[in-house]
Amino acid sequence: MTALARGWHARNAVSHNVLSPAETQAFDRLGYHFPLRAFSAAEIADYRARLEAFESGHGGRLAGQLRNKPHLLFTWADAMVRHPAILDAVEDVLGPDLLVWSSSFFTKEARDPSYVSWHQDSTYWGLSEPDVVTAWVAFSDSAPDNGCMRVVPGTHTLDQLPHRDTFAENNLLTRGQEVQVKVDSSQAVDVVLAPGEFSLHHVRLVHGSDPNPSGRRRIGFAIRYVPPYVRQVAGPGDSAMLVRGQDRHGHFEPEPRPRADFGEAERAAHARFTDQAARILYRGTDKPVPR
Repeated sequence: MTALARGWHARNAVSHNVLSPAETQAFDRLGYHFPLRAFSAAEIADYRARLEAFESGHGGRLAGQLRNKPHLLFTWADAMVRHPAILDAVEDVLGPDLLVWSSSFFTKEARDPSYVSWHQDSTYWGLSEPDVVTAWVAFSDSAPDNGCMRVVPGTHTLDQLPHRDTFAENNLLTRGQEVQVKVDSSQAVDVVLAPGEFSLHHVRLVHGSDPNPSGRRRIGFAIRYVPPYVRQVAGPGDSAMLVRGQDRHGHFEPEPRPRADFGEAERAAHARFTDQAARILYRGTDKPVPR
């Protein structure tokens, strides 16, 4: 049984809102599950239009700290992280009390050399337990020819692997981190998603993605969920947003919901909380915390 499964199954009886008992067991064994649908084609097209309208008025794709925790900046991103179809699926793995710990856009432009190296999400997050699930929502189609996410089944059972920082120019990860063990890419599975679909993956699953040589954008929105008993152990403080159930632990500073898109109060809260998160992610390096 995986670390996540031990943490969750020991506390509660698994719900089956979306995932069947067999699919829950497969997630425990493989470390991922897809595809699941959250949004219709029309709904995700509207969300993409909102994103791209903002990008066109602010110098191009979301970059730097703007790509992180956008659920604090935009009412539509806040609505996405709370969508019942996503929360129901995550509840099947983590239980009924859910916090959004972070979210990030992973966008590759047409003919973009950007990539994501083989890594485990847990490496620098500083969280006390690996009871963390990412829902990766496809704003565009995500396929092998435009650099879809790839996962290596069962690698979440390997515990925390050693990584090295590269800070490579085209690597979309914070530190350009990559595992220091040989990854058998022949075993990797392409996470193929249509717009509006999403996948789930375990925080310790080895995954990555290749560049996008195609003529179309590949846009993914990664939402990281944790149960409230998880806490930050690598920094003096951290924040999260309760999206389902109750928080009986209070390990994270509560984040405010946005009331307006990119409003003054929203920008101030976003700057404070992303700066705090970046200090944890960049700890131990000589790199300046990005603004």
